[in-house]
Amino acid sequence: MSDVSSKKSKQTMAEQADIHELYEEAVQNVETEIEFLTDTFNDLRGRSAVTLREDFCGTASASCEWVRTAKNHSAIGVDIDPNVLKWGRENRVGRLTDSEKSRIKLVNQDVMTVNTGKVDIVAAFNFSYWIFQTRDVLREYFSKIHSTLASDGLLFLDAYGGPEAYEEQEESTKHDGFTYIWDQSEFEPVTSKALCHIHFKFPDGSRIKKAFSYEWRIWTLPELQEILEEAGFSRVRVYWEDEDEDGEGSGEFSQDDAGVADLAWIAYIVAEK
Repeated sequence: MSDVSSKKSKQTMAEQADIHELYEEAVQNVETEIEFLTDTFNDLRGRSAVTLREDFCGTASASCEWVRTAKNHSAIGVDIDPNVLKWGRENRVGRLTDSEKSRIKLVNQDVMTVNTGKVDIVAAFNFSYWIFQTRDVLREYFSKIHSTLASDGLLFLDAYGGPEAYEEQEESTKHDGFTYIWDQSEFEPVTSKALCHIHFKFPDGSRIKKAFSYEWRIWTLPELQEILEEAGFSRVRVYWEDEDEDGEGSGEFSQDDAGVADLAWIAYIVAEK
């Protein structure tokens, strides 16, 4: 056995794991996200979107999926963290064809100051924009997006809520080879601020604690709709998850003006310029 193999065999599963790979498997489904962006834009605008800007893009997996889905698609991924962008370039963009690579650009800048030119779609998923914790700052961000969008462009966001969203709790989900743990460790009812962590646990008993941490304000849907309209968007739609025959979430989303009083829910928000 080589020294490298011997060293690896002595490592725990946590030591061998890649937190970005774990995150994508546990949290993201970029194929479904890009399908939702594509179909919704077509339905609302009567044409196909070509350009996507992915804010808080992280590993830029959604941007990579976007350029894979059509030969005329181009994407810009924006993130302030150079390390995660480096990982994305090596492990996600690096897997694309030469043609696909030519249509994707990763930008290491703040979403509040970056200038990327006009695009059809801006997407800020995984609740990333919740780092903006006051109405004024969030409105400023939305206003900047409004000016970035093409004349018929759309902004896509996601949000979560329900009574369980305001509890300090841990939720575990088993995946192949690891357990994903969502830990909302602190919540302030007066400010609606939350401190959340992602942990990973492995069959050999090893763990990665606080692989990712977030300090957010948990925004409500009425607040978000009001601030988007204040920022200049002409209409804001909420898309609620449909239920399957067993009453469970189907993974499909439809426009809904009321929603359902679930204990925990995730919705998409689509703002029209």
